Amino acid sequence: MDKKLMNLAIFSILSIIWGSSFVLMKEGLTALSAYQVASLRMLSSGLVLLPFAVSAFKKIPSQKMGIVFLSGFIGNFIPAYLFCIAETNIDSSLAGILNSLTPLFTILVGLFLFKTPANFQKILGVIIGFVGLCLLFAAGKNISFQNLSFASLVLVATFFYGLNVNLVGKYLKNIRAIDIVSVAFAFLIIPSTLILYLTGYFSMPFQEIAFQKATIAGIVLGVVGTSIASILFYILIKRSSIVFASMVTYGIPIIAVAWGVYFGESISLLQIASLFIILAGVYIVNKPQRS
Repeated sequence: MDKKLMNLAIFSILSIIWGSSFVLMKEGLTALSAYQVASLRMLSSGLVLLPFAVSAFKKIPSQKMGIVFLSGFIGNFIPAYLFCIAETNIDSSLAGILNSLTPLFTILVGLFLFKTPANFQKILGVIIGFVGLCLLFAAGKNISFQNLSFASLVLVATFFYGLNVNLVGKYLKNIRAIDIVSVAFAFLIIPSTLILYLTGYFSMPFQEIAFQKATIAGIVLGVVGTSIASILFYILIKRSSIVFASMVTYGIPIIAVAWGVYFGESISLLQIASLFIILAGVYIVNKPQRS
């Protein structure tokens, strides 16, 4: 197969996988708690990536292990729980749209916490993105403090994503991404298993179809939506470029909204317009400057 065509195929698969993760969370929440769905996701992804972690442990300097653990905790563990808790009260399509703010938070975190310089173009992109965010909230038919508070959990998750990107970029620049991810998830196996135990997951009536479907959704979320997707993402970066791979940001919310429409979630034209305004801001932020 032609190289460009193969890259496009991987890109499309990634968009579908990550864009579908929000509806998988909803499916898991039909019979399990938010903590159980998120823990299943972390545990299954950690087990799948464990073979990679065995060799990666030898490649990562011991003084960097603490940062790798922190990266996994703030970049994967906390956001997984925040997203699941948020989706107990908001639509999966809205969660997917809010997730598209991650590149904008990456710029803001770099600017204010890591003193990364940002030019006018990036600042403009962030402003446009947040205009889209404000319109998105205004587009809600039944705006309540509860809905806003649960939606804000997704914003906190995207903040942690942005924080993690800057953390990895500053302190783990010379370490392969697959090594960082596999070791980080290996660290998360124990706490996620402990949470499953404490929430009574292992004593649930698994003979019931509802619990089986919810469990499968959580495992697929971890194995496919996290582990396999992460590996595909790094393959895409190697085959093409970081810029091309990062374009998956635009595909994820569109797939999430499509699933939302399919499952009958209420999505207005103003929400769709808000999404494209946010993506316009993301595009401006990522657009390379002319020399």
